[in-house]
Amino acid sequence: MISLASYRRQWTGNIRGDLLSGLVVALALIPEAIAFSIIAGVDPKVGLYASFSIAVITAIVGGRPGMISAATAATAVLMVTLVRDHGLQYLLAATVLAGLLQIGMGVLKLGFVMRFVSKSVMTGFVNALAILIFMAQLPELDPARVTWLTYAMVAGGLAIIYLFPRLTRAVPSPLVTIVVMTALCLGFGWDVRTVGDMGALPDTLPVFLLPQVPLTLETLTIIFPYALAVAVVGLLESLMTQQIVDELTDTPSDRNQECVGQGVANSLTGFIGGIAGCGIIGQPGINVKSGRRGRPSTFTAGVMLLIFCVGLGDWVSRIPMPALVAIMIMVSIGTFSWSSIRALWTHPKSSSIVMLATVAAVVWTHNLAIGVLTGVLLSGLFFAAKIAQLFRVSADLSADGRVRTYVVEGQLFYGSVEDFMAAFDFREVPERVVIDVSRAHIWDISSVAALDMAVLKFRREGAEVKIIGLNEASETIVDRLAIHDKPGALDKLTAH
Repeated sequence: MISLASYRRQWTGNIRGDLLSGLVVALALIPEAIAFSIIAGVDPKVGLYASFSIAVITAIVGGRPGMISAATAATAVLMVTLVRDHGLQYLLAATVLAGLLQIGMGVLKLGFVMRFVSKSVMTGFVNALAILIFMAQLPELDPARVTWLTYAMVAGGLAIIYLFPRLTRAVPSPLVTIVVMTALCLGFGWDVRTVGDMGALPDTLPVFLLPQVPLTLETLTIIFPYALAVAVVGLLESLMTQQIVDELTDTPSDRNQECVGQGVANSLTGFIGGIAGCGIIGQPGINVKSGRRGRPSTFTAGVMLLIFCVGLGDWVSRIPMPALVAIMIMVSIGTFSWSSIRALWTHPKSSSIVMLATVAAVVWTHNLAIGVLTGVLLSGLFFAAKIAQLFRVSADLSADGRVRTYVVEGQLFYGSVEDFMAAFDFREVPERVVIDVSRAHIWDISSVAALDMAVLKFRREGAEVKIIGLNEASETIVDRLAIHDKPGALDKLTAH
C-alpha cells in the first residue's frame, strides 16, 4: 500500500499544472462520453455522469496518479444487449455488481496477471489504441458531413499544439487550441460541428438512486454475465493503461489498489445513474505529455467535466469539434510507438508477429480483451516452441556394453516430450539403463507420463532402469504423479 507521505505528494507535487491539464482533459472527455453513451444505447447524460464520478473517485482511491478513468467504449459495447433487452435499470445494477467483482479481484491480489503480458503485447496494445483513437476522429473528417473549413481548423489546431510550446509551456497547448478555435468560430461565425451537435448535455447534478430491479435470483442470473465481462475487460484495460503510464513516467504504482479503486468507482457510479468505465490511454496521454502526473489532474478532470456540462453547458456546447479532433490526433501520434516499426526488421520474428497480431485483433474487433488474449496466447506458443528447441538428450554406452546412460538437458514439458521419447532406442536391450536428469527440470503431467513410458518400455525389454539427478521440484512432481514404480504398472503398459 502507498505511504501517507507519498500519497500527500501525489496531491501537492504540481497543483497548478495538474489543474490546467485536468481542464483540458475534461473538455476532451465530453464528446467521448457522449459517444460511448450512444454506443451503449442510453442517454448522453449517463456517460457524462459516469465519467465525472469515475474520474473523481479513482483520483482519490485509485492506484495510478495521473491516470484518467471514465466511461469507455470497451465497457459500453458489452452493455448493448442488456440495455436493449432489459433497460437502463438493469444496466445500473450490472454496473454496481461489476464494481463489487472488481473490488473482490483487488482484495484477492489478481493484479499479478499483468506479469504474463509480454512487451510485444504491450506495444501492440499501445499501437492499436493509437489507431483506434485516430479512427474515432474520422467521422468528424468525413467529406460528406464537413466542409474544407473543418480541415483548415484541424490543421490550425495541430499547428498550435506543436508550435505553442516553443513559446511557453506554462499553459498546455491543447487548452490554447480550444480557446483560440472557439473564439475564432464565435467571432467569425464559422459553421462547423460543435460539441452541442453530439447530444444534449445534462442540466442537473446527479442524484443518488437505487437501481429499480427486483432483488431476485432471476435478476442476478440476468446481470451477472454482463457484470463479469465488464469487470474483467475493464480491469484488463485499466491495468494495461496503468502499466503504460508507469513506463512513461518511470514511476511505480499499485495494481491491486487500482483494482479496488476501479471497483469502488464503478459501484458508486451505478448509484448515480452512470455506466461502468475503466482506465483510458488517450486522456492520460494529455497528462503525461504535459508533464502532469498528480492526482489533482484526474480529480479536476472529473469535477470540471460536471461543471462544464451542468453550469456552462451553453458555452461548452459551442466548442468546435475540429479543436477536439486536433487534440485527439495529437494524442494518437504521441501514443503510437513509432520505434516499433523500425524494430520489425531487428526484433525476433516471433516478437513482431505477436505485436502485429495484437494490433490486428484489437483494431478488427475493437475489443481489448480479444486482442490481448491473442497476443498472450501467441507469446506462450512461441515461448514454448523456443524452450523446446533448447532441449536435448545425449546417450553414452559403457565400455563393456552393459550400461546405457541417457543425459537429459533442458526443460521437459509438453512441448519437448516428443523429442524426449525419440531420443531413446527401445530396441537396444542393455542390462542397465540410467536416465540422468540432473541438468533438466520436469514441469508437468505430460513430462511425467513420458518419463513413465520410457522407464516401462525399457523394463518390458528386461533392462534395469534407474533415474538419477532429480532436483527437489522435479522429484516432488514425479513422486506424486509417476506410476512406473507402482504395482502393476508394467502390466498396464503391456495391456495398452
